[in-house]
Amino acid sequence: MEQLKRTTHCGALRKQDVGKTVILNGWVHRKRDHGGIAFINLRDRYGITQVVVGEGSPAALSGLTGELRNEYCIAVEGKVRLRPEAMVNPEMPTGEIEVAADKLVILNRSEVLPFPIDEETGAKEELRLKYRYLDLRSGGMQKRIRLRHEVSFAVREWMIRQGFYEIETPSFIRSTPEGARDYLVPSRLYAGKFYALPQSPQLYKQILMVAGFDKYFQIARCYRDEDARGDRQPEFTQIDIEMSFVDREDILTMTEGLLGYVFKQCLNQDLPPHFTRMSYETAQEQYGTDKPDLRFAMPLQDFSPYVGAGGFQAFKDALAKGEADKQAAAAKGITQAGGGVKALVVPGKASYSRKQIEELEAHAQIYQAKGLAWMKVAGTEGGLILEGGVAKFFTAHAQDIIQGLGAKPGDLILIVADSRRKIANIALGAVRSKLGRDLGLLDSGRFAFAWILDFPLFEFNETENHWEAAHHMFSYPQDQYHGILEQDPGSVKGDLYDLVLNGYELASGSIRIHDPDLQKRIFHILGLDPQEAEQKFGFLTEAFKFGAPPHGGIAPGLDRLVMLMAGETSIKEVIPFPKNSFAQSPLDDSPSEVAQKQLDELHLSIVRTPEGQQ
Repeated sequence: MEQLKRTTHCGALRKQDVGKTVILNGWVHRKRDHGGIAFINLRDRYGITQVVVGEGSPAALSGLTGELRNEYCIAVEGKVRLRPEAMVNPEMPTGEIEVAADKLVILNRSEVLPFPIDEETGAKEELRLKYRYLDLRSGGMQKRIRLRHEVSFAVREWMIRQGFYEIETPSFIRSTPEGARDYLVPSRLYAGKFYALPQSPQLYKQILMVAGFDKYFQIARCYRDEDARGDRQPEFTQIDIEMSFVDREDILTMTEGLLGYVFKQCLNQDLPPHFTRMSYETAQEQYGTDKPDLRFAMPLQDFSPYVGAGGFQAFKDALAKGEADKQAAAAKGITQAGGGVKALVVPGKASYSRKQIEELEAHAQIYQAKGLAWMKVAGTEGGLILEGGVAKFFTAHAQDIIQGLGAKPGDLILIVADSRRKIANIALGAVRSKLGRDLGLLDSGRFAFAWILDFPLFEFNETENHWEAAHHMFSYPQDQYHGILEQDPGSVKGDLYDLVLNGYELASGSIRIHDPDLQKRIFHILGLDPQEAEQKFGFLTEAFKFGAPPHGGIAPGLDRLVMLMAGETSIKEVIPFPKNSFAQSPLDDSPSEVAQKQLDELHLSIVRTPEGQQ
């Protein structure tokens, strides 16, 4: 086979290259035959160039071009010329020129494709993942993987300029509880012992601060053995960052600078120098989530002030039971919010049909709401009134309600009540999110960042009757709570912070505990006895005895960041080789069975589940 090594690539040629003889290598993206003239769109990573085989081309090329099919890998030699004016394609960077072929070599043939390779394919996800090497040739995937590369490069560029060291931490570590299950790696040399793959580099980056490295970052691979759900991946990538001698403000400012640089370099988009800030409590009360999407308004509002004077008993019962539960919890030393009745004003949607409202109610019930009450605001000659739904129970107070909620004629008012205020917020917040999607309010080209601050340090597990860490057990409790840690864990706020972007948690971090005695107090509240704590975290607490500095960090998710920058809704679209929703790889059929010899070397045996049992 004649070797035609490329002299340029398929996205490089322009009007000024007319007259040059060039060699292109790539894949046949499209081929069109027009009465003895063949037009070939030749594609590589850099773009597409039109190649013409016809008048003036050697006769031998006709047979070769007749054989060509999409995704044949070929080499072409020819002269660059201007396209006829009527055939200029302004949508293509190379659209003013074409290459008149003198030589053509088929480097490799392609079988019939399982799906067409276009800018975006309509193939099902499982087929795309099985033939991921073909899917990755598509224009959309090529752009997104390039964006991922550019984001990673920009992160490294900015971090190093700011004086951070990039330091690798181990992939084989001790198994420690961090929220999800560990992936375990059996040791061949030490029978019955296991390494774990890191859920995050959390403990090691804290030890690096003890070691005096001051500013660390790593684009780190992380592994979590979680049940298949949503858009999570068993392995993912985060931008892991830790700093010494800092407070919360330093971490937030640094992160804003990093993301401002990344968005400017990669999207040429200017971000605000500082992002919106709100407390965890405010986020829950106004948006029903700690991941609020601020691209649209429609905050949740408190309807409780209007309940007492109204006649709707279900609302009154929710508040009464919530207050009774709150008092009972207080007697046990547990802080509880009580009941809640929350309202959402949907502008201009009084036209919603009963069926549409029932769909919203069904969505609220997924989040444990018992129902979704509603009223519509109408304008009459005598002024504004409430009508429909539960409006008859509030007729006497319609003006107060309309004015208090800021509603206008034609608006729809949705209400959720529950004896647990958290459920009322979450359920109505889920309805708000659905409406944002249904009403087309989610502009993928707009980036609405928000810092969520002042998270609870602990959460009470009612099922198991003990306190758990809301984030992780190394987060620093805010100074004003140190005196009441053991007496009232539920009221303690941590020096924690999440960064939210367009309704997704983009990053999470905290100032860390660096005092070994304070760390032991946290272990005690969480029910870890000294011996268990020493067994699981002794190497960290031992390090803290040797002059550990105050330190803190954050870890933006790289996959999710690139997904949002690309305007996508699935991280699979920005990961070269993702697993499917069941943590399987259709490409290489993993996880797979292994040979008995390998199991024997690892001192393992497989216990088969009897048929019919889970």
